[in-house]
Amino acid sequence: MNPSFPLRWLLRAGVALLASGAGAAAAATDVPDPMQQRVAACASCHGAHGEGLPGDAKVPRLAGKPAAYLQQQLASFQSGRRHHAAMEYVVRQLSPDYLRQIAEYFAAQQVPYRRQTAPAVSAAAMQRGEQLVRHGDPSRGVPSCASCHGDTLTGVEPMMPGLAGLSYAYIHAQLDAWRTHQRVADGPGCMVVVANRMTGGDVAAVAAWLASQPPPADMHPVPASAQREPLPGWCVLGNGGVNP
Repeated sequence: MNPSFPLRWLLRAGVALLASGAGAAAAATDVPDPMQQRVAACASCHGAHGEGLPGDAKVPRLAGKPAAYLQQQLASFQSGRRHHAAMEYVVRQLSPDYLRQIAEYFAAQQVPYRRQTAPAVSAAAMQRGEQLVRHGDPSRGVPSCASCHGDTLTGVEPMMPGLAGLSYAYIHAQLDAWRTHQRVADGPGCMVVVANRMTGGDVAAVAAWLASQPPPADMHPVPASAQREPLPGWCVLGNGGVNP
């Protein structure tokens, strides 16, 4: 656990867990246990429908992401593959079935996307960002973002998350986490390799270009059958079939 992590997130998560526990106790006696009570700890930060906190790198949107991907991320926080003090605290004692229910709940949520703000960057940086997202950089061995995350950048079922609609801060923070091995996967992992073939300028350019794009009208992940490009042959996946 990161000792420098703001105490307010842990307190918020703890209060939400107490509230959900009280709701569960009441449910055992006289009322059904609604799913809203079961996800109270999550909703206290990510929003009742998983809409996220715009511009906050630590509180991304959960709504509409593939259920299997969300479940895998929860398991990664539980196992220590991903590090975030509040998340590790919230999921520490939850069963795999509970994690699955949480993931399925947020995957089913449909709430409008809000246009994210992005810092002003040069035209050359925006052009570089679009190149990397759409076409990659063969000279550096960097595949396009679209080759894994889908042509629409809304993700690919069953487990590839979307990039569309995410904030600059979140995208930048996650690419940096892959580059510095704060996020890891089984083996080298696709994203560890990709991020370390990108420069710091590439990371900022990709984050700025993605954050500046209006979200597509249909933000659902596309089916696997719609993905035309295979993953790079050197890509090493996690146990669930995708990078955690």
